[in-house]
Amino acid sequence: MTNTKYIKWNFPAKVLRIALMAVVLLSSCDKGFEEMNKNPNAFTEPVVTSLFSYNLIKTAGDGDGNTLYPNDKLAGAMMQLFASLNPYQWTGDKYLAKAGYSDALFGTAYGVELKENSQIISLTKDNPDQVNLYNIAQIWRVYILHRVTDMYGDVPYSEAGLGYVSGVYKPKYDKQSDIYPAMLKQLETSALALDATKQSYGTADYIYNGTTSKWKTFAYSLMLRLGMRLTKVDPALAETWVKKAIAGGVMQSNADVARLNHTDGTELNFYWDGRELRGGEGVPPSAKGTGYGKMAQTFVSHLKNTADPRLPFYITLWPGNADPAQLPASTIAANQKGLPNGYDYTSIKTVIPGWTDEMLAEYSEINLNTIGSNSTPSVFINYNEVELYLAEASLRGWGTGDAKTHYENAVRASMEIETIYPGGSSISASAISAYLTANPYTGGSFDVQMKQIHTQFWVSQFMNNMEIYANWRRTGYPVLTSTNYPGNQTGGQIPRRLPYPQSEASLNADNYKAAVAIQGPDLWTTRIWWDKQ
Repeated sequence: MTNTKYIKWNFPAKVLRIALMAVVLLSSCDKGFEEMNKNPNAFTEPVVTSLFSYNLIKTAGDGDGNTLYPNDKLAGAMMQLFASLNPYQWTGDKYLAKAGYSDALFGTAYGVELKENSQIISLTKDNPDQVNLYNIAQIWRVYILHRVTDMYGDVPYSEAGLGYVSGVYKPKYDKQSDIYPAMLKQLETSALALDATKQSYGTADYIYNGTTSKWKTFAYSLMLRLGMRLTKVDPALAETWVKKAIAGGVMQSNADVARLNHTDGTELNFYWDGRELRGGEGVPPSAKGTGYGKMAQTFVSHLKNTADPRLPFYITLWPGNADPAQLPASTIAANQKGLPNGYDYTSIKTVIPGWTDEMLAEYSEINLNTIGSNSTPSVFINYNEVELYLAEASLRGWGTGDAKTHYENAVRASMEIETIYPGGSSISASAISAYLTANPYTGGSFDVQMKQIHTQFWVSQFMNNMEIYANWRRTGYPVLTSTNYPGNQTGGQIPRRLPYPQSEASLNADNYKAAVAIQGPDLWTTRIWWDKQ
């Protein structure tokens, strides 16, 4: 007789045993397939050194987002280095609003520059053998974010970039009064933590080739820049950090300059500022001298009046020369003319009678074969900038040496570094001496010396225009006469900041509103914390 009870209960047990065996076999097969499906040539996690290379390149330039728009069309035009008759393209010339321009640096910094940087910091923070990778990335993070806070004021800092590693997609805005001490402390901490006996980035570091001592010098030089930024709002704090920077060791020569070399012809590594300036919005060769972005009368007149030997490396007339080392006729100082700021194609006729648009070719433009070449290096901090800060530190009684010596060191460094530009032959020692003789450091009152130091800053930092703009807001030099074009955003005053991107008011509304409530109206005229009136 068949045992139906056994059949009823034993059959499912047999099925269960078979099923379990199948699961084991299938899981074993899955493991094998997983191994088979792995690409032995692919990386399972980001390679930190490659991330750092990419991070440097993107900070140097990511299209026009952190180059042409904020650096040239806004800061460069507001500082009367560039001028334009086109009110829709070079809006900084006339203090006009164009969201695509004023939003660009904010979007590029948080959307591009911090992406790899945050990953590097996350991947290396707990590995003592990667202390240099971690701290160099932290130093670079400060570099990225100091540009953002200097242009906008209160911005995301403590939670910046965490969307990529922690899912923080609506970062809070930190007060600039908190950001600056945090940046300075981070530079100090990271500089002290660098260890020459540990792994570094090596050849993946396109600035210093992984040399930790150079990065330490960079950190203290950036500390000097940021410390000086505080002279109006908190002189005592400024003095503390300036003295720390000098004691730590700042740049001593052009060999210390933080620069990333570029190669013409490759989109991944050409000088984006030069690339964009020779495009349709700048001074394309196809325009034959009638492009939108010309050199400003204020800047050109200063170069001519001081017989500045840097002039042919900075500016030229159309047509330029493929070999600027020959100093062609197009770069002769006497022939240069600058365009006045604040005019359009119609109103320019009120100051230049008989004006026709073809006359634009008679006005100077940036030299696209030297400082504006596709292969011009990106310079993040210059030795001559450091020497000018040291001149001011001496003037304030915060540093060693005398202001005159540091000033002259800065001039020499600025003129000698022209050799790094494509076709840039060196300015002779005799030409440098002649310039210093004709334009001597005069001494005098504090204000007189500050004017001389920081007018030189304006000239020597050309194409580091965002830094010129920050330094002008701090010092008031050079002395510039503002324009008052119809419909401008400031009532005819040079802007004090850029407004936040419009998207922040909707996508990060609560934090945006909190920032505006603390800092003040989201206007071009609202002063940021360190720009104390």
